[in-house]
Amino acid sequence: MTYAIIKVAGKQYRVREGERLLVDRIAEDDGATFTPTVLLVGGDGSPVLEPSDAKVTAKVLGAVKGPKIRIGKYKKRTGYRRHTGFRASLTQIEIESIGGTKKREAPKAEAKTEPKAEPKTATAEETPERVKGMPTGYEDMTVAEIKAAAPEWNAPMLAAALEYEQAEGKRKGAVAALDSAIAAKEDES
Repeated sequence: MTYAIIKVAGKQYRVREGERLLVDRIAEDDGATFTPTVLLVGGDGSPVLEPSDAKVTAKVLGAVKGPKIRIGKYKKRTGYRRHTGFRASLTQIEIESIGGTKKREAPKAEAKTEPKAEPKTATAEETPERVKGMPTGYEDMTVAEIKAAAPEWNAPMLAAALEYEQAEGKRKGAVAALDSAIAAKEDES
């Protein structure tokens, strides 16, 4: 889902995944996760007006104060002057997920109480087939490293790396970098 309209503390907000917003103070601790009432879900096609299965997850980031508002009362020729101020108590929240899909997070460390599984031995079916002539350590290279190193490789190495990317890696940035390096080698010839 692209967006949702939620109800928090009696007010409605249009939110997207990953968005941060200020709402009226809610009774949740910092770092707590809660699910506000979902009124509408939309974004892919027509909006769903009765989202019974849609779920929005929000995380409380902390309590903050709103901007200071100065209020002054004055009546002429009587000497009547009153000044007061106001700062709203707000809570900053972040929308973690809409529609049950949680934002990808870094993998967490395993608990020490669980017994560790024995390491698997790789079989020929599980490991990707290494193409002959590929640069050493190519499988572990990032797209940025490939872009930097590709102009120095020879034509057979580039062809082997491109074959590997099309069969196994399927990284668009790496394919584009290899294609441009191959075109540059052909222009030199």
